[in-house]
Amino acid sequence: MVVRTTLRRLRLAPVAIAAWAVAFWATRVPEVAGGAALALWVGTLAVLGVFATRRHARARTALMLVVIVLAGAAAAASHVALAEPARAAARALPVDGGRAVTVDAIVTGKIERRAGDRLVFDARATGVTIGTQNQPVGVEVSVIVAPDRVDGLLDVGAVVVVRGTVSPARPGDRAVWFVSASRGVEVVATPSGLFAVTSELRRSLVAAVAGLPPPGAGLVPGLAVGDTSAVDAELDAQMKASSLSHLTAVSGANCAIVVGLTFAAAAALGARRSVRVLAAVGALAGFVLLVTPEPSVVRAAAMGAIAMIGIQLGRAGPGIAVLSLGVAVLLIGDPWLAGSLGFALSVAATGALLLWTPSLTAGLARRMPQALALALSVPLAAQLACGPLLVLITPSVPLYGVVANLLAAPAAPVATIVGLAACLAMPLPVLASGLAAVAWLPAAWISGVASTMAELPGHAVPWVEGWWGLMLLAVTGAAIGIVVRGRRPSVRLGSVSVHLGAVAVLAAVVGVVTGGAALTSIAGPLTVPQAWSIAACDVGQGDALLVRDAGRIALIDTGPAPELLTACLTRFGIERIDLLVLTHFDLDHAGGVDAVRGRVGVVLHGPPGDGGDEALIAALEHAGARAVAAHAGMTGALGDARWRALWPREGSRAYEPGNDAGVVLEFTGGALPSVVFLADLSASAQRSLLASGILRPRYDVVKVAHHGSADQAPELYDAIGASVALISVGLGNDYGHPRAETLTLLEERGVSIARTDLSGVVAVWAGTTGVVVWRERAPPGGWATAAACCAVCSVPAPTGRSVGRTVGEAQ
Repeated sequence: MVVRTTLRRLRLAPVAIAAWAVAFWATRVPEVAGGAALALWVGTLAVLGVFATRRHARARTALMLVVIVLAGAAAAASHVALAEPARAAARALPVDGGRAVTVDAIVTGKIERRAGDRLVFDARATGVTIGTQNQPVGVEVSVIVAPDRVDGLLDVGAVVVVRGTVSPARPGDRAVWFVSASRGVEVVATPSGLFAVTSELRRSLVAAVAGLPPPGAGLVPGLAVGDTSAVDAELDAQMKASSLSHLTAVSGANCAIVVGLTFAAAAALGARRSVRVLAAVGALAGFVLLVTPEPSVVRAAAMGAIAMIGIQLGRAGPGIAVLSLGVAVLLIGDPWLAGSLGFALSVAATGALLLWTPSLTAGLARRMPQALALALSVPLAAQLACGPLLVLITPSVPLYGVVANLLAAPAAPVATIVGLAACLAMPLPVLASGLAAVAWLPAAWISGVASTMAELPGHAVPWVEGWWGLMLLAVTGAAIGIVVRGRRPSVRLGSVSVHLGAVAVLAAVVGVVTGGAALTSIAGPLTVPQAWSIAACDVGQGDALLVRDAGRIALIDTGPAPELLTACLTRFGIERIDLLVLTHFDLDHAGGVDAVRGRVGVVLHGPPGDGGDEALIAALEHAGARAVAAHAGMTGALGDARWRALWPREGSRAYEPGNDAGVVLEFTGGALPSVVFLADLSASAQRSLLASGILRPRYDVVKVAHHGSADQAPELYDAIGASVALISVGLGNDYGHPRAETLTLLEERGVSIARTDLSGVVAVWAGTTGVVVWRERAPPGGWATAAACCAVCSVPAPTGRSVGRTVGEAQ
């Protein structure tokens, strides 16, 4: 009976699944969307014809469901096919390759702060100027700009001129271009009409809380209208670490509050049902304009509108049916939502609340009071559903997320309602200020919960990354759900109880996770060689390399994410960084800087490219570091070893800030093998470095430039003459790094290659017979492969072209 009821509630789910699958595929292969749409429409008509000939009620119901499924999928593919000509014409324009262009656009999305303090927003391009020619276009673009490069009030509805460079977006993205506004964004027309009103309301709310005590004050606009501009980086990280960041991303809960309050107010005034529904839908539309149409807001608004229509018709269906229909309608209207992780998270959380909350509540109620069981089941259901998707972003699981949400739950709706009232009361400043002060109290409680949970030991459990991590966490979540629900109803697969199987799965996961946590914390230093001098952390597609001599530590770049760097530092038992080198400020080299903020002595950095880079340096200085701009010829000490900067040249403007102006550093002396780190220099910059005559070859070890890209200068590697090459690179990255040409270049010179994508963490030190290389794991093909050699290899110093290898003992 339970299974039958669940299946009945899910009868419209195939409509959403089919629309999602076809939209996802069509947006990634848009050139075949037209043919797919035609085939699906033909199939729809064929099944409709069969439906007309059937008289049996059950058969007609099944056939009608098939018609709806095919029609929804066909409509989604048709949308992509109709939009493709304009998108293809834009992609064909000669705008990429670093060419300076000017894009005329209208801002359509919320202005958000991203890594490096840059602003990112979506816009609809109306024209692009290439050289002296202006081409009309009509496509979506994504713009990134430093805050100090914006001239005017930038908000949704503004007409802007963006000057910079263009690169193509990835397949499946709504945006056709990514526009880097290196020459700034000029606002030529501020928002008008309703956009002007909502913009002023949001800005007024931010201003109203500016005088209240931080960090709670910054949360009020986020909780009320999704404006996170006043949330500082530290609080943002704490909210994410404690699984509370969804509170500042306006979602279904906010929409439900708006619809419910409006509907109740209209009912209290004695309005007819139709008037109540119209009032609720109108309030919902205004709320979406106020908070800007983010994917989660659009999903929640569509679901709310459909639910209101159902009420008007007197047929308020099950929530999961409403969700399925809303998802299908949204994907037909905007097929590019199919690739949005925010949209997927929103749908997953809502579906989990509708499907799992009752059964989880019933299971928990056997062990605790009903009210507490209900309060726990809501965040537990949401976390079990969203966790597998979140590990695709960060391979870790927040341990205290359910508890944090339970503690924050009473305060969140109060802060939302009062904060929204303060926003709407902005024409009456005294009332608005009073309401903002009241909203600060629950917001301060939430910020306190976030900071406390984020500081607890073991707040994030490391997890398997990628799709394997997603599947493993999904199985774990299902097992938790089965165990929480209890033994009834009893379900068996053959002779095995599903409940007992779930218990076994959880026991295995707890054992593995506990062991993994121990290896990356208390027992971490025992898993790496004690003699290491140089180490390449496995931080995915990015650089994070450690150098140690006489107990002093240098860190060359921080990788793309703080969590990954923290895991590496913990494993090596490192608490303090004496010298932090930020070769340049791209995300894959500086994105993990929060992991070492407040733990750094000296920061040696490349030339900053914009205000965001300067803000990052200032933040490190504020946390106690001393920042120094690097240039060729600078020297210093690390224990008994010496470091020397080889690049960039002081005062040179030959290369713009970024890859080719990255800091190149050498370390020599002490107990270290001599090593040179080439940052992300291209072949052109590498040749300039070689021509400068500053190198003192030969070196034992080289960190290969730009993750092993194909853009290398062979003559530089000839001069360096290293016997070991470190390549810090992410497994399965989108760039094809390391490129086969670069691997061949190194192999032809007899260099032993150690790659973090295949071998994980790599450690190097000076042995009695040469350079010793340790690899965390065997690459595909085992230790016998030519590039891998063995778990621990002793590679003779570079006295000639022939490189012998002597296998040392594994440590």
